[in-house]
Amino acid sequence: MSLASPASSRRQGIQSVEVAGPLLTALSAHEGPMMLKDLAQAARMPAAKAHRYLVSLARLKLVVQDPGTGRYDLGPFALELGLSALGRLDAARPAARALEALSEALGETVALAAWGTHGATFVRIVEPMRAVTVSLRTGAVAPLTVSAIGLVFSAFLPTSATAAQLRREIEANRKAASPNAPTTRAALDALLDQVRRNGLASAENAFAPGVNSYAAPIFDHTGRIVFSMAVIGYAGQIGAGLSSPVARALLETARGVSAQLGFRAGEAMTAPVIDPAAAKPGAAKGLPTAAPVSPRSRKTPNSQTG
Repeated sequence: MSLASPASSRRQGIQSVEVAGPLLTALSAHEGPMMLKDLAQAARMPAAKAHRYLVSLARLKLVVQDPGTGRYDLGPFALELGLSALGRLDAARPAARALEALSEALGETVALAAWGTHGATFVRIVEPMRAVTVSLRTGAVAPLTVSAIGLVFSAFLPTSATAAQLRREIEANRKAASPNAPTTRAALDALLDQVRRNGLASAENAFAPGVNSYAAPIFDHTGRIVFSMAVIGYAGQIGAGLSSPVARALLETARGVSAQLGFRAGEAMTAPVIDPAAAKPGAAKGLPTAAPVSPRSRKTPNSQTG
């Protein structure tokens, strides 16, 4: 499926970025470093013009120039971007399959979020025929302190990733006197300790009145959190406690995806594991299961993401 619609392709963009694009495309397609004249020819622009853009791209570390030969090649930041995209693609495949299976098994809305520039960002949402009537869309950012997805990222990301955003939310919670939101860092830390112990987070009325959610982390082979997976539904359907069958089914599914990504558990979860097949009578056929997997203990401070 194309990422750009006809309407979006007609939107006004930044011409300089679009002009620089062919230079990166040419370097990517070539087998090795290129001389300026060859690179300019491949990008179909005068050499002097190509040089000006290459200077800016070099400042961003998207390209590098060998001082000995004068040839240009892709820079370290281009490599970082490629590896990041590849890693997310590889991790997203088993997560997407599990998302579909869990939604079908439970008959509930299941969402996947990744940590992005602005926080915990919904990257995939699977809704059943009987969808929860809340405004969820891919690209939306979940709040950090009052959503289950945010609490999961808070518990397992380094503090440096979320500290500033958390301070702003805690202050906003304090001013709004939100009844279900932590209004001090101490209150938030206590909540995050519970999330780490349980391997799950829960939130009530986070997206709409009467709508609850559970979320669980997905780790890669390095022990780094890559996704937060959540089940979102009406309290009467999914319950309101971490011992609910729906919450336990979510936990097992997230553990299974982590295992597929090469994550190996440290200590086992202390919470009892309920058979996912019991989540909804007659509805959990084909639900993926896996041996219990738990996150490694973290010695560094943790913070949350939306």
